[in-house]
Amino acid sequence: MSNDQYYGGQQYDPYANGNGAGHQEQQGPDVTQTWEGQTWDTQFQPAVTYEQVQADRAQAAQAQQAYQQQPHQPQQQPYEAYAASQGSFESYGAPAAYHAEPQQPQHQPQQPQQHQAQPAHAPAPAPEPVPAPPASSGEAGPGWSSPTTSGNTRITDAQRARAEGRSPIIEPGMQPAALTAVLGLLLAGGAAFGTSGLLVPLVLLQGLTAAGWFRLNGMWPARQGIALAFAGGLAADAALLVTGRENAAAAIFGTLGVWVLLCLVLQLRSHADPDERMYGLMATIASAALTVVATGHLGAEPDAVVVGGVAVAAAVFARALPLPGPVSLVVALLASAGAGIAAGGLTDLGSSGALLGLGAGVCALVGLRVASYDYPSRFVHMTAGVALPLTAAAPAVYLLGRALV
Repeated sequence: MSNDQYYGGQQYDPYANGNGAGHQEQQGPDVTQTWEGQTWDTQFQPAVTYEQVQADRAQAAQAQQAYQQQPHQPQQQPYEAYAASQGSFESYGAPAAYHAEPQQPQHQPQQPQQHQAQPAHAPAPAPEPVPAPPASSGEAGPGWSSPTTSGNTRITDAQRARAEGRSPIIEPGMQPAALTAVLGLLLAGGAAFGTSGLLVPLVLLQGLTAAGWFRLNGMWPARQGIALAFAGGLAADAALLVTGRENAAAAIFGTLGVWVLLCLVLQLRSHADPDERMYGLMATIASAALTVVATGHLGAEPDAVVVGGVAVAAAVFARALPLPGPVSLVVALLASAGAGIAAGGLTDLGSSGALLGLGAGVCALVGLRVASYDYPSRFVHMTAGVALPLTAAAPAVYLLGRALV
């Protein structure tokens, strides 16, 4: 019905007065305004009577009662049971998406269950028995097997050695001892020929010391640190040659101070982690200090260098013999003292060479012990194991030589 038909053919203008007054004058108190147009629901839906609703409720109650009499079947919603009993909802205008499949007749035999119900919680597997720890040295018990100790790549060689019941202190052996003895004899022979003859084996000793100390601390490759430490040793040698043997202490300590400051400045410019920078700083300073200390052979008296080199060679060689630990230590000290006496007889030291040889032997055994620590590699044995005994003996050779000559 249009607005013209509703108002008797007259055109309705709600704003006849310009401000809406026409709407208030022409519209009566009981007049309802309507519009023509399509709504969202364009399909025809038949009305449902009260009798049909009552019949549907009765059928739904019967379906619910039939469902309750069969508790073994899977649960079904009431509206699904009703839909199954009716066949579909099409008669009441329900969409096709809500159509339910018709329920099977109640008189049909039930299908046997194909799958058995699984338990709600499966029992947890029993934990495997933990092997007992190895017994102490005085008791019998299972030891560490090879896969347990050598299969783990995260543990160090020292930890593996301790787990297997072995000592983490491994002596370099006879071959490094023989090389140490050869280098000691070269130092002794070079000192007998003069400063120029002593300088060549001394430079070789300083290079082995710088490389071996870095590898002993687990830092490799460390070319810059090795080069810096070796350069410190060469600087100390040059300073001593310029100032003379009488100013050897000042040349050694002066070079050491400058190199410690230089190592500190270079490590502060590093972009590594703080812990790595600290490790590198300590290793570089220690390596440079040992390399510079080896210059003490150049600043000592030539006779003292001869006795010290022979004594160190004898001590290290005796320590490498296959003897028990305490016996080997005593034999090494006696060998160093005896070599000092023998070498002192060839020089002006005489019998006082025994004291110098004993002091050099003690320092050499300390350096050998350091090179043997923490289960080192063969490279460590062939560098630090060769050089550290002679480097550690340099202060004793310099001080005792000054005091005894």
